[in-house]
Amino acid sequence: MRIVAFALVLSAGAFGVAVPATADGGADPYLDPLAQSAETPTLHWADCADGFQCSTASVPLDYRQPHADPIDLALIKLPAADPNARIGTLFVNFGGPGASGIDRLRERARWPFLFSEELRSRFDIVSWDPRAVARSAPTRCFPNTEEQLAFLGSMPDMPGDPAGEAAFYAGNKELADRCAQLAGPILEHASTANTARDLELLRRAVGDRQLSYHGISYGTQVGATYANMFPGRVRAMVFDGSMDFQGSANGHGAEGATVPLDTRQQVADGIAATFDAFLRQCEAAGPRCAFAAGDPALKWRALAERARLAPIRVNGQPWTYTQIVNAASDLSRPSTYPDLAVLLQALFDDGTTLPGILPIADSAAYTGNRTEAFYSIQCTDSTVPTDPTVYSRFAISEDQRVPYFGRIGVFNTMACAFWQARDADRYTGPWNRRTAAPILVLNSRFDPATPLHGAEAGAAQLARAQVVVVEGAGHSSMYVPSTCAERVKREYLFSAQLPPAGAGCDGDGSPFG
Repeated sequence: MRIVAFALVLSAGAFGVAVPATADGGADPYLDPLAQSAETPTLHWADCADGFQCSTASVPLDYRQPHADPIDLALIKLPAADPNARIGTLFVNFGGPGASGIDRLRERARWPFLFSEELRSRFDIVSWDPRAVARSAPTRCFPNTEEQLAFLGSMPDMPGDPAGEAAFYAGNKELADRCAQLAGPILEHASTANTARDLELLRRAVGDRQLSYHGISYGTQVGATYANMFPGRVRAMVFDGSMDFQGSANGHGAEGATVPLDTRQQVADGIAATFDAFLRQCEAAGPRCAFAAGDPALKWRALAERARLAPIRVNGQPWTYTQIVNAASDLSRPSTYPDLAVLLQALFDDGTTLPGILPIADSAAYTGNRTEAFYSIQCTDSTVPTDPTVYSRFAISEDQRVPYFGRIGVFNTMACAFWQARDADRYTGPWNRRTAAPILVLNSRFDPATPLHGAEAGAAQLARAQVVVVEGAGHSSMYVPSTCAERVKREYLFSAQLPPAGAGCDGDGSPFG
């Protein structure tokens, strides 16, 4: 195993808060003016089970009217285990957009490859439900949960061929229309820029002079936005499973109005490369992988092409081509690869009865307001084509360019084509303001959600950033175990100093054991 570590670079604050350069030391002195006029929230932390503390923070709905119509953000904290060695607060955004930071920190605060004991001893770890999400002024597009679940459960699948496109477009338009009718003013203020302003108020509320931050997936867009709106406030920022920030906002050149969002981000390429890595890992694992016998790549092509002609039944459940491709593209968590291999082998055997192979709906149960929150934020942040025929054309060309997975990048954010709300304060750049400290970017070699080329493009847009590649398949250090990557992240957060140039990490073993 190739392990890359680096010595802590001690500074005046190495045993307290590391003190990097400030605006007076060469960082861009820019500070977003809208947040400066808002009042700092007062936090009242109270125990909320399992060692966590919870609070709420009052922030402006509209930062142009900072003293009118506040909203409450829900927060959760795991206090530092060693208060005497405490550096400060580490704010964490787990991505999405639309995921509940409250729920995810409760679930994952003690995952060793995400937050090691050493890290938890020295930081209060704080997460929150961003605006529009879960407990924080949530987007509500349905009058009740029953209607919400019925509608979302009946949404057409991603169309595997042109015949399914009309129904898919209609379903996404209806979702956008429902949100426009019912969600209210939060839709006009759900941008990542406003979440960055919220984060600046939360930093002030906990009393930290500068921000320590860990952003995962979409959380890297939050981090890059904050870093450019408040460059002098950056103490240390880890971007984990990172994005092409300009590509997400407006695309490059004229892409925003002409190329679907995930197509211009080349997400389909990332899925295809990760699926190929899955097949290679499976073949190398031999009997430990259920799909290993024969040639897994050839078996996949045979299986997929057979499903194009007619659904394949397993345990009496029909699996369409679209459902199979969607299942095969769900590659963020390497821990699920063994189950995916079992499913693919059962489908390849056509008609097999196996325990534990569930209908697709059972493994994709809907919870909370995550779908509505996703679109509230993503559609507000990103310029996308609004003509459905653009998507139909790209579906054909991308299916040819990236077989099996090309259409996913075309249709992933279809509701945004019909979205009506806009946030006048969304952030579109610049992305290269000089921050008070450099930014660490971690990315898997094969990442199906934030492909490495996008992470490298985003890092190149930043003024001071370094990419550390983790040799593995899966999405972010949240799911790809790497002792090395955790150490690199932890030591950077302690010292605010980047590792040596060229540093890289191996993952810890195969998902097949």
